[in-house]
Amino acid sequence: MADEELINKIHELSDLELAALICLVAEEHCIIDTDPDALGDLVQELQLVASKVFGLTYAVIDCNSHTTLDDFAHAILSVDAAPTRTNSPAISRRDSYFLQTPAFQSINRPSIPETTDNKKIANVIIARNLDEAPQQIQIQALELMRTKRLFTRTSIQNAPKRFLFIAAIAGGEGPRLTKHLNDYMFISHVHDPEDGFPNLEDMFTDDTSSTLSVVKRSPTIQVEESLWARISPMDIENLAQQSKNTTVSVEVKQYQQNIASFLRIHRAVATGISAIATKHFDKLVRCLAPLHGLPYATPSLIALAARKIYLHRIEIVSPERERSMQWGSDLDAIREMLDGIGPEEVIEDVLGSAGAEAPL
Repeated sequence: MADEELINKIHELSDLELAALICLVAEEHCIIDTDPDALGDLVQELQLVASKVFGLTYAVIDCNSHTTLDDFAHAILSVDAAPTRTNSPAISRRDSYFLQTPAFQSINRPSIPETTDNKKIANVIIARNLDEAPQQIQIQALELMRTKRLFTRTSIQNAPKRFLFIAAIAGGEGPRLTKHLNDYMFISHVHDPEDGFPNLEDMFTDDTSSTLSVVKRSPTIQVEESLWARISPMDIENLAQQSKNTTVSVEVKQYQQNIASFLRIHRAVATGISAIATKHFDKLVRCLAPLHGLPYATPSLIALAARKIYLHRIEIVSPERERSMQWGSDLDAIREMLDGIGPEEVIEDVLGSAGAEAPL
């Protein structure tokens, strides 16, 4: 069981910080969703989470339908020397701070020659609008997550031990990435802008530091931040080890399997539930237990894990393909039944009284 000091630190984390911690403990990757108007703030908050909370380097790639493989490879490589202000492509009222960190590199106007000798993959990759990227880019992202390697024109780059890929997307429900990439993502989390961006807000309300000092950050500051990270590599390693030792009773395991079975046969689910989703389900349950100071899994942790694992995986069936149509159901009645049902409603239906029965 995690020590009390670590548990207290975990309880102080925001939802975004907690999502990142879970993925780092599980050595997996995630999708973070928010409103379109708040996507820019979300990306900048995630940068601060990576550097200030975990002391990790980060890189940001702004994806669109014209993003090429070279753009993708160049953007996710961290440069040892900080790029100059004029080489930054970002447009934001706050960009002066974020683009002076050594982990960010322009994908349009590189400040150094096109070699990889002085580059490495950052610990945290934040892919903004990854769902808008071409299929080949999403396949490359999947390959990077699976192999922890990036193949460039001149070299092979290995990802660091602490490696997290975050797809930051906006709006919509259900799967929006390519099928295999979407299924490989460990968890998804929807961040409500009303919940705020605490690290971003603290940066602009801290009266003890001037704007000038923020703009003129040096490459050594990020190294110092890693030494004073709120969640250290040792904390992450400790939680990872405890997650492997989490006890899951037979009754709780049965409840977990029943949830997966009920989701597979739900009338509103189009494509069923994949095997990797079930594997991730079990892994998340084991990771959540030490975060709550428990050496064992509980039914409430099972329900919490289900909401995070399946939200981005469930695809709602079209009325024409709903299974009861094979036996002569009325199409208008099916449309009415499916109206307003999304992945979240399906999960809550399965977790409710009409779904899998939780053990006492």
